[in-house]
Amino acid sequence: MEHQLNFSYQARYQKYGQIDSKTKDVWFVLHGYGQLAQFFIQKFRGLVQGKQCIIAPEGLSRFYLNGFSGRVGATWMTKEDRLTDIQNYLSYLNAIYQKEMEEVDRSSTTIHLLGFSQGTATVTRWALQPQIHFDHLLLWAGILPYDVDLQVGKEKLKSKRLTLIYGDQDEFVTQERLENQKEMLDAMELEPRLFVFKGGHDIDQATLMKISSLD
Repeated sequence: MEHQLNFSYQARYQKYGQIDSKTKDVWFVLHGYGQLAQFFIQKFRGLVQGKQCIIAPEGLSRFYLNGFSGRVGATWMTKEDRLTDIQNYLSYLNAIYQKEMEEVDRSSTTIHLLGFSQGTATVTRWALQPQIHFDHLLLWAGILPYDVDLQVGKEKLKSKRLTLIYGDQDEFVTQERLENQKEMLDAMELEPRLFVFKGGHDIDQATLMKISSLD
């Protein structure tokens, strides 16, 4: 018979830049399947120009990408005991947010939540948490999770900027998935900005800088 328990858990995250009275933008960036925060955050260093801070959480489950040694990656969840995984990473992300944002002046700081690939489902579930305050949700190379509460999403996101980004050669962003996402967005009465760049399943630097210049 299966049992569950609660216990204290230590986890890491990466940060580039500082949060102080001069901070203009805070970006929380959530990686995709098989990535690590220490490398993923490097893709966003160009955003930091003295008044920006980048925070990159990391999936709580790490594994060898090939066999039993070598490169390591992380994942936010799998299908096994998925609801527990979701609750665990939400608690982890909430703890990071509480620690880093407790002294932020919300009147002068813009908060961006970005999820890449598998991280899009993670960042969406996190964004819909009632205690998370932000200005801009970005879904890059991924789509809304199929189990999102459409009414909660409508109420939380109606006053936020929503941006969708993907490469025109991204094999994971199929027409079927895009159509399913459009149906969900229509049901929530949301009209996101859309950026499509020439390329595959990656963070395109030119597109990232273009988006940041518009905010």
